[in-house]
Amino acid sequence: MFIFLMEDAIIFLIENIFGIHGVGTVLELGGLQSYVTGPSNSKLALILISDIFGYEAPMLRILADKVSATGYLVVVPDLLYGDYADIDNPQFDRFSWRKAHGPDKACEDTKPLIAALRSKGVTSIGAAGFCWGGVVAVKLASSSNNIQAAVILHPGVISDKEFHDVKVPIALLGAEIDTIFPQERLKKTEELLSAKAKLESIVKLYPGVSHGWTLRYSVEDEVAVKNAEEAHQDMLNWFIKYVK
Repeated sequence: MFIFLMEDAIIFLIENIFGIHGVGTVLELGGLQSYVTGPSNSKLALILISDIFGYEAPMLRILADKVSATGYLVVVPDLLYGDYADIDNPQFDRFSWRKAHGPDKACEDTKPLIAALRSKGVTSIGAAGFCWGGVVAVKLASSSNNIQAAVILHPGVISDKEFHDVKVPIALLGAEIDTIFPQERLKKTEELLSAKAKLESIVKLYPGVSHGWTLRYSVEDEVAVKNAEEAHQDMLNWFIKYVK
């Protein structure tokens, strides 16, 4: 098991002194601006789909770098096209933002990226989605032609039908304290996925943490750090098993 997390001082150094978010490269891939990190000649790729706060989130890029160190080519696409949710702004129009950034469109926008990866020789692809991005990843998982495995971390609003349509191995990682995807919903989804005899799946609850804990947490909170590290490792283990 490797450590994903960096100390506050190192994160501050990367973000504020050098102005760099991660050690990868931002380039256009499949028509999407994307943060790309890891070996460019890898046959295995992972797509990390951000939450509503976008692909520039420092902890998301740090996670991408750490995962890529295991040999995966990791891509974090800007499926929000720079228009990230500003929920602390009282003028922010949530309805208009949600209408402009539907997960169906994001799923379709991801497919040219997948095609671009395959054109570069990638033979197996996994997708991990965080909250809003989890909805996109579930939609991609409805066809094995898109991806070979999925991991959903602190899910957004995902319907039973969307989970029922999943065709590839899926891991669902949920928080104990989550009003968006509460424990009851997590349990119901576990039952739904378990009923699909030919589908490999796992559902796991992380105690003492809230929605968004895998990307937005304080390194001074020992419980949050422990659970974030565990979730990151569980995500990686799932991909090691099925994206090969």
